[in-house]
Amino acid sequence: MIYSELQVTTNFSFLRGASHPEDLLSTASMMGMPALGVTDRNSVAGLVRAMVKAEEVSAQHAPIRLVAGCRLDLVTGASVLVWPEDLAAWSRLTRLLTLGKSRADPKKGEKGQCFLYWEDIAQYADGMVGALVPVMAGLQEGELRWMADIFGRKRGHVCLTHQRRPNEAMRLRQTVQDACRFGLRPLATGDVLYHHPDRRMLQDVVTAIREKRTIDGLGLKRERSADRCLQPPEEMVRRFAVYPEALANVEAVVERCTFSLRHLKDQYLYPEEVVMSGQSPQKALEKLAWRALNGRHACPEQRRWGRRPPRAYRQLLTKELRLVRKLNYAAYFLTVHSIVEYAQSQQILCQGRGSAANSMICFVLGITSIDPIQHQLLFERFLSENRAEPPDIDIDFEHERREEVIQWIYETYGHEHAALTAVISRFRARGAVREVGKALGLPEDMTAALAGQVWGWSEEGVADKHVDALNLDRGDPRLALTLELARELIGTPRHLSQHPGGFVLTRDPLHHLVPIEPAAMPNRRVVEWEKEDIEEAGMMKVDILGLGMLGCMRRAFDLLAVHKGLRLTLDCPELQTDDPATFAMIQKADTLGTFQIESRAQMAMLPRMKPETFYDIAIQVAIVRPGPIQGDMVHPYLKRREQRRRNPNIDFEYPSPKLKAVLEKTLGVPLFQEQAMRVAIEGAGFSPARADELRKAMATFKYTQGVGQFKEELMAGMARNGIDPEFAEKLVKQIEGFGSYGFPESHAASFAKIAYASSWMKCHHPDVFCAALLNAQPMGFYAPAQIVRDARDHGVEIRPVCVNDSEWDTRLESPSPLAGEGRLARERERGEGCADAEAATPLTLPRACARAPLPFRRGERGFLPLRLGMKIVHGLSEADGARILAARGERPFRSVEDMWRRSGVPLATLEKLAKADAFQSLGLNRRQALWAIRGLGESPLPLLEAIERREEPVALVPLTAGREVVEDYRATQLTLRQHPLFFLRDELARRRIVRCADLGGIKDGRKVEVAGIILVRQKPGSAKGVLFITIEDETGVANIILWPDRFEAQRTVV
Repeated sequence: MIYSELQVTTNFSFLRGASHPEDLLSTASMMGMPALGVTDRNSVAGLVRAMVKAEEVSAQHAPIRLVAGCRLDLVTGASVLVWPEDLAAWSRLTRLLTLGKSRADPKKGEKGQCFLYWEDIAQYADGMVGALVPVMAGLQEGELRWMADIFGRKRGHVCLTHQRRPNEAMRLRQTVQDACRFGLRPLATGDVLYHHPDRRMLQDVVTAIREKRTIDGLGLKRERSADRCLQPPEEMVRRFAVYPEALANVEAVVERCTFSLRHLKDQYLYPEEVVMSGQSPQKALEKLAWRALNGRHACPEQRRWGRRPPRAYRQLLTKELRLVRKLNYAAYFLTVHSIVEYAQSQQILCQGRGSAANSMICFVLGITSIDPIQHQLLFERFLSENRAEPPDIDIDFEHERREEVIQWIYETYGHEHAALTAVISRFRARGAVREVGKALGLPEDMTAALAGQVWGWSEEGVADKHVDALNLDRGDPRLALTLELARELIGTPRHLSQHPGGFVLTRDPLHHLVPIEPAAMPNRRVVEWEKEDIEEAGMMKVDILGLGMLGCMRRAFDLLAVHKGLRLTLDCPELQTDDPATFAMIQKADTLGTFQIESRAQMAMLPRMKPETFYDIAIQVAIVRPGPIQGDMVHPYLKRREQRRRNPNIDFEYPSPKLKAVLEKTLGVPLFQEQAMRVAIEGAGFSPARADELRKAMATFKYTQGVGQFKEELMAGMARNGIDPEFAEKLVKQIEGFGSYGFPESHAASFAKIAYASSWMKCHHPDVFCAALLNAQPMGFYAPAQIVRDARDHGVEIRPVCVNDSEWDTRLESPSPLAGEGRLARERERGEGCADAEAATPLTLPRACARAPLPFRRGERGFLPLRLGMKIVHGLSEADGARILAARGERPFRSVEDMWRRSGVPLATLEKLAKADAFQSLGLNRRQALWAIRGLGESPLPLLEAIERREEPVALVPLTAGREVVEDYRATQLTLRQHPLFFLRDELARRRIVRCADLGGIKDGRKVEVAGIILVRQKPGSAKGVLFITIEDETGVANIILWPDRFEAQRTVV
């Protein structure tokens, strides 16, 4: 008899188990177990990855089967293990879990909890094998009766587990007797929590985290037995030798429960789309696609085709439609088309990206905007008969309006047929150090200091050198144990979150296939599985994602239409051409605020790359990524590009004509994932299916070993095909780089389209672009201060926040000599809105308000001034902003008191506006406005105002210019006055600190000192410990590189 463990808790029980499902399956396989039953608490979140691991180890070592199950913890305190026998029973289990989770109220802090009762199990238990888990106090007669009534003699069991406690033999004997008395069978289990004895301490840690106590304070909550790891089958047979029936029942359960998660592919049906009467989804898709192609709806470029599209387009569309028919995916394409069509009908900008951009169907239906013929994209990267994977389409929508699309999907398909995929929230290095430190009782200031030594995502935790930097004793046993356990905790699942927009859609109710729970956000539901799990289960999904730049471009198009009479879209002819002025701007790295090419790394690359065409931008987007950098692709490509620029007729050498066809358009350097796949096929003899496995390994960019496993196979294949070993080694190294994140060509092309559109807008309409960018915040690399400064450098006048002229958003204004007085000044010109002669007296504006705008560098192009919106005022709520705007209406405010009484906003709100210096149109500076506001609380009623004695005006000392700048930053995070370093320049010059603008004229190798405000800190994973900092002074910006040794030495400063 060979024992199989059927009661295993993984770390997908969230702070209960201490091992990953993969570790448990691997260990069980090495022990020779024929099966392993995973029974996480009220969850099946870890089952798919357990199944995948079981299949993997079965192929490599001894065969092992996953017995899918679940532990149901009831409200009454009882716990029942259940294992579905078949697909129908699995469906009942997922419905049962969905029911329990639907009773949780996220608003009450119950997110993720499951409330089930015996009556619920009785309703759904048909086809399930059950086993009652004895609690510490022993078996209760009521629980045994429920088990007997629900599961009966054949399917009902009671767990028999060694717990290493006093009177163990007596307890086991009593458990068997109680079970037999109610016709239930004893079932031998180990109640496993981790795969190896070394995980015992980590088990105590996750228990302490869950209970919010230290390990020393856990008391009875701490696991008493150190025997909760997987035991070899021989050991379990020895332990239960007295109860052979309990062992035999284990084997019977394994044989009885034949359900596999692979069976879900047979059950899953995609929802039928509403199509014209008498038409199948395939017929409807074909009619729609051909009408779009022949009607030239796909792209304005098609206007040059004449009466019929070119043959290449017709042939590719025919090929794709045939494959879609064969794989029965027509309804999926109709769904995605309907989503895009809805967004377009609501004037919501959207664009498909990723591998979907390789598809002609997606192109003609308007799902994507990249022409796969023009860009020579590989359709098989998106959909292939050789791999049993459903299509996966990602669509970006305006970030702020994405929820409209999400709710439309729920309304269209129903909450029972649509849900978002989950994301597993895991412990990262900082959180792991903090939580383990708390569990072990370290002082809070010590754990905070240790966590502060971790930069970004790290799988190594806190290194010894960081401990030394804090002057802590590495020999302290508790500290050493904290650091060791923190490393083990990194990557452990903590809870389920919702994916930003990955939707699963089904024809039958979705909770018949996978449990669903309510999300924290209202009107949303989430399945228990991540997107990779959904794909493994054979379900189709569509990603509804939010992209800030699309929202920015929508605002820009609207502003252009209103203020300049230009009506543009992302697909309009103006944004389809290679505009020389736009590319000249890009080549100078004048790209702050643009999409994808605005980072300092991109800016450093642009003058070297010198993009001249749309395809150059696609390469630019893709090349500044960890993959190409790690694979040493950047310098070889730039070198060859420069050679081609000097000699357009130069012909580079390729080892074979087939590889030349693959690599020629990127000058012999594989920059895209599609090229890596084709190199494997054409150069190393990979089958398409094997090349797709390589693609999957490239996609898991966080785990660089994924691509490395193909190295020997690639080298051997290229050797067989006669490719020079040195060239092959170089190619393989470059392909390995994709394991650190590389782009598909289609994805790069989709992003390049938005990058070009945003660059064109910045080049030709910097006023519009700046306003749109400010209103779309937060997004991008740069703060509003840098965006405003860049716009002013481009000749755009920026006007300050004003209670009489500002809207909530930043807006464009007409050029006027009255800048600063605005609406109130115009009203006084007309003699309107003044209650008395005193109010009609013209205002003398303070200098800060009346200063002349900066001279336009390109003023002849008609840039419009920008009026900053109230939204940039720190702490000002949108609700108060709306009340102010509603009260202002067509009549501006005449005084602080007038604004207070008409708007009804709290005095604290007025103070926030005063600190932002927003009362300049009333003739008040910061201090004057604050003085006026603080007297409002004691203001007399209007009826008694005439008889009250008026106070004499108080002369307030104005703030210094430097102090004004400081207050600007505090209130709005930007200033329209001098840069802060302007006031320090004399002292900086005395210390011989160089200005940023002067760095270009200094000879290389000379040591200099610079000073500035830090704009950006970046420490990419591919940089091997290098930190990149961008600083700014009053003359410009400078990029600083801190090598690892300098970074470590200055860690506490930077």
